[in-house]
Amino acid sequence: MFIRYKNLTIRNAVSADAEQLCAWWNDGKVMAHAGFPNGVGCTPEEIRESLASDRDESHRRHIIELDGTPIGEMNYRNKEGAAELGIKICDFTRQEKGYGTELLTVFIDALFCYYGYEKMILDTNLKNERAQHVYEKKLGFRRVGIETDAWQDQLGEWNSIVNYEMSKADWLASRRELPDYICNIPESVSE
Repeated sequence: MFIRYKNLTIRNAVSADAEQLCAWWNDGKVMAHAGFPNGVGCTPEEIRESLASDRDESHRRHIIELDGTPIGEMNYRNKEGAAELGIKICDFTRQEKGYGTELLTVFIDALFCYYGYEKMILDTNLKNERAQHVYEKKLGFRRVGIETDAWQDQLGEWNSIVNYEMSKADWLASRRELPDYICNIPESVSE
């Protein structure tokens, strides 16, 4: 996948991105929300091997760029026909500027309209009120439940999560005027 909107780009993560992903994933500040306040502890080689298994049909990791500079990552995973989404703006100076909403808008639209998914699902930490606001108020996701004490982080602290979903029909019905964006997808997906 390759999406360009304004000065933002979403592109498939490739082997050459392993060093950058490793730096982000080993940074406890970046990964704390995902349960890794001490970082993941991975190597670039492990990431390269993992990226080699990415497939449009099952799961794919993406790099987010602002003016050609990596600022974060997005991903989707096929969960029984629903796309499970994830996003991290890893450059803290680029957070709270509306990029996440813009990126998710074009990403979701591409997954529904080009990749044929019928439903999007995601979750976020119950403490992450900023993400909940974006998912519910700006993107139109429906809160479907809260899982109390769903998982423990590296420090043994229990965390609760909020689960969300959105159907393709709901997306198309409530879709605001979408910005013009360029989306190049592999022929195997568009056939």
